[in-house]
Amino acid sequence: MSTEPLILLVEDSADDVFLIRRALKKAGFQNPVHVVCNGKEAMAYLNGEGNPANRQFFPLPSLVLLDLRLPDLSGLAVLGWIRDQEHLRSLRVAVLTASENPNDVSAAHALGATLFLTKPLRVQEIVRLMEMLSDKFWFPAECGPMGQLIQSPVEDRLPPA
Repeated sequence: MSTEPLILLVEDSADDVFLIRRALKKAGFQNPVHVVCNGKEAMAYLNGEGNPANRQFFPLPSLVLLDLRLPDLSGLAVLGWIRDQEHLRSLRVAVLTASENPNDVSAAHALGATLFLTKPLRVQEIVRLMEMLSDKFWFPAECGPMGQLIQSPVEDRLPPA
């Protein structure tokens, strides 16, 4: 099990999953990447339902890369749900989608997306996008390469019953 913080990739395209994983690796990310392919699976993972209830093996992510076009619930619905969950409100969510629709950009920001990124078509451009993600937005030098950004388990952040 890696000690690096987890990235949760919510993506239904196997081709995009392959390209994003490759781009993350080429950009220097050493983080584990857990992939779910629809909105319901993303919500179950983040809520700790099923296997993800064991947070030792299925930690909360430090970053969610969220596609908007998903087969069951839209990425916008998932983003809205994340922001409605008190224990997930500070979770970094980068919308990573092929959409360039200004309405999607506005809706994602209104729902609390940390960042809206349009998927480039070429691998080299995806790598540059992932490098920018690491260098400029997520992991400042004083924090080390993602090291101190992992969140504590859900149980540690919930108010006492």
